[in-house]
Amino acid sequence: MFPSSSTPPATPSFAPTPDPFTGARDITHAHFQAGDQVIVLKGVVGKELWGDALRIVAPSWHTPTDEDGWRLRDATGGVQTYITAHPRYLVHLARHCPDCLIHLRAMEDYLLPKHAGHNALVDCGWYTTTALGQLVHIADTRGGR
Repeated sequence: MFPSSSTPPATPSFAPTPDPFTGARDITHAHFQAGDQVIVLKGVVGKELWGDALRIVAPSWHTPTDEDGWRLRDATGGVQTYITAHPRYLVHLARHCPDCLIHLRAMEDYLLPKHAGHNALVDCGWYTTTALGQLVHIADTRGGR
């Protein structure tokens, strides 16, 4: 799995692909802690999943879902150094917990065959960032938020 900071192409190709797993994922706020390294899966590169590697900083209200979320920091900077995300968007990067491994495996089994043969970085188009710095999954977008 490649975090975005280690992938060479600056602009991924865009290939909208349904995500039947993240929106229904049942992960609570308590599953993660400040200091955890996580990844927000966004697509595929070669034969691996790709996403943004981030560190959890502090609890934060996730406005688009009206639920507890986490304030995340991108150590590499990027367009936005800090964002707020819902726990179901996150997968442990440094710790191999069963819940995250199950989610990761389901994503691999679903996505890798769909993008087999593509070596380019592919963004599946699941996330957007609001003007308030809130990361929102397509399953959680609501009118005007």
